Amino acid sequence: MKPDLFEAPDYYNIDDLLSEEHKLVRDAARSWVKREVSPIIESYAQRAEFPDQIIKGLAEIGAFGPYIPEQYGGAGLDQISYGLIMQEIERGDSGVRSTASVQSSLVMYPIWKYGDEKQRNKYLPKLASGEFMGCFGLTEPDHGSNPGGMTTNFRDEGDHYLLNGAKLWISNAPFADIAVVWAKNEEGRIHGLVVEREMEGFSTPETHNKWSLRASATGELIFDNVKVPKENLLAGKSGLGAPLGCLDSARYGIAWGAIGAAMDCYDTALRYAKERIQFDKPIGATQLQQKKLAEMITEITKAQLLAWRLGVLREEGKATSAQISMAKRNNVDMAINIAREARQILGGMGITGEYSIMRHMMNLESVITYEGTHDIHLLITGMDITGFSAFK
Repeated sequence: MKPDLFEAPDYYNIDDLLSEEHKLVRDAARSWVKREVSPIIESYAQRAEFPDQIIKGLAEIGAFGPYIPEQYGGAGLDQISYGLIMQEIERGDSGVRSTASVQSSLVMYPIWKYGDEKQRNKYLPKLASGEFMGCFGLTEPDHGSNPGGMTTNFRDEGDHYLLNGAKLWISNAPFADIAVVWAKNEEGRIHGLVVEREMEGFSTPETHNKWSLRASATGELIFDNVKVPKENLLAGKSGLGAPLGCLDSARYGIAWGAIGAAMDCYDTALRYAKERIQFDKPIGATQLQQKKLAEMITEITKAQLLAWRLGVLREEGKATSAQISMAKRNNVDMAINIAREARQILGGMGITGEYSIMRHMMNLESVITYEGTHDIHLLITGMDITGFSAFK
């Protein structure tokens, strides 16, 4: 088991833009990842298992709903703190960050924003503490980038709703206690429903044989005449804008998280380039390797500034969905390219589990697709700057 020697790059002194609270929150998450995630994550990824013993620790560092008000069990932190926590967790592993992102932005966020006071008090404190784990049901087998085409539906049965349908590629599904599910009513209007594990007709088969996010639990949500109490409807907002609002929060977290994965690949490659001797000198003394490393730190620095500015805008309530899409697309693309270049610097050693790079690379192949694909985010930016939709 190799020690975690990670040192975070900060080429433009971006720490000067952070408050003392921001740095305390980040450093607590960084220390936890070094202590609890790095020593075990390679073996769990190799076995394709989720390390459920880390759930308590994620809760303790505020990774579950960091911006949720303290009255509901959250940490009451700002948006930059949320981003920094996601950055540090994804530096450890994208799958672990996915678990936290789903819990925070796709389960706690809609209950907080769209639920009533009874729902907030019932679910949020237990989700914040990790006593409850949640998942988010939007993507369907036949409807990914076009969630508005969903066929999962519910109808009013007088004293309850009857829910039918299926969702696919759902992080946390195999062990989730609750699911925030998006479905159409009889009029075709999309609403959110909180479905609980013990409800009859609700099942969550696990997805196996993944080459990506292997340390994250992924599954399906199957609804076969599930009776959902009417008080489980999230009545505060309906329509496609409701789940998309949740995705904005998740995509914002990913924009920060991807920086963490890129940092880890860069730091690993830099250290290796200084130590690996070929032709009687470190490979870091050669022009080609310096070119790779210089480009890596440049792209990481640009992504850090992009994420920080987006965090300021989001905290002020000014960030647009299109701005969030730009940051998610750019930063994940940046991270996956850095992972590939870092792997080359390590040569054959880069494909082994002795180093984190290949695991990051495989994970980022999912991150570049989920919460809106690379191409879809490009079209969101294109629509925003031209005024024309290219989706239809």
